[in-house]
Amino acid sequence: MILRHLFSPPNNTRLSHLCGPMDEHLRTIEVALQVKIAHRHEQFKVDGTKANAKRGMEMLQALYEMAARPIEPATVQLMLAGDADMNDTDGPGLKTRRSDLKPRTLNQALYLDQIASHDITFGIGPAGTGKTYLAVAMAVDALARSAVQRIVLTRPAVEAGERLGYLPGDLAQKIDPYLRPLYDALYELMGFEQVQKAFERQTIEVAPLAFMRGRTLNTAFVILDEAQNTTPEQMKMFLTRIGFGSKAVVTGDVSQIDLPKTQLSGLIDAERVLKRVPGIAICRLTSADVVRHPLVARIVDAYDAPGRASAAQRRQDDDLDDEVTGAKPRVRARKKPV
Repeated sequence: MILRHLFSPPNNTRLSHLCGPMDEHLRTIEVALQVKIAHRHEQFKVDGTKANAKRGMEMLQALYEMAARPIEPATVQLMLAGDADMNDTDGPGLKTRRSDLKPRTLNQALYLDQIASHDITFGIGPAGTGKTYLAVAMAVDALARSAVQRIVLTRPAVEAGERLGYLPGDLAQKIDPYLRPLYDALYELMGFEQVQKAFERQTIEVAPLAFMRGRTLNTAFVILDEAQNTTPEQMKMFLTRIGFGSKAVVTGDVSQIDLPKTQLSGLIDAERVLKRVPGIAICRLTSADVVRHPLVARIVDAYDAPGRASAAQRRQDDDLDDEVTGAKPRVRARKKPV
């Protein structure tokens, strides 16, 4: 199906911003929607399947409306990632360095509302859905409004399938690589200087989960990131650190567990145990909420495909049976080339 549209009255500045440098925005739309876009001055043509061509033309019209100033590539990708218009999602106004920060999907808006209305919130979903970033934004907002006196960010120091071995430096330098994503979010939301001052005043603390035992965190906003790599005992330890006037957010992706195969994830266990406990909210995010490159959502869907998941589960069950019975690992025969 071929759709045509004439942008009138013609505005060369808007048309330039709509197309992007070297037609970058048009190429992004073509790849994401599997359509062909041709244009000559203010005349545009979109060729593709009926649904994709219609959505491609709607994208062009929406971008033209906001093309009074240059359009960032991330804006185009975010619009392609969501099924609804980004302006259709309302959420709490957050006091951070980024004035344009807002939920991009309905689930993200629900996630922010649950954090605001519950003392403990679980954000569970795949990579790129904004679980940690939005939680840090809520923490920065709470600190700016003096709703809490400090922010505590923590995550388990678990290697992602690699053996890093001995790490040089003092304790802070050893744990810094594990906590780097949290620093990155803070720098973007507060600015480097403000973050450094907050660390000096000890209003922001970043520490590995092992340092939480024995503490009581009052009037604090506490975030546990990468919670899928906690054990049930660690998860219980963390949740029982919450004191008066505090709020906790637990984020994780149950499809990226780096624990030994025989170890139950504390996040999976907590979701099962606490799902009916009053005052605790559990928000599930999906690939539809991914706000990174459009390919990330497709990658998540490919890895979560039912056929692949069941095959992986069967292999894991076989390995567990071998460990329990003491049998040697099974060697799977390879097919001989014909």
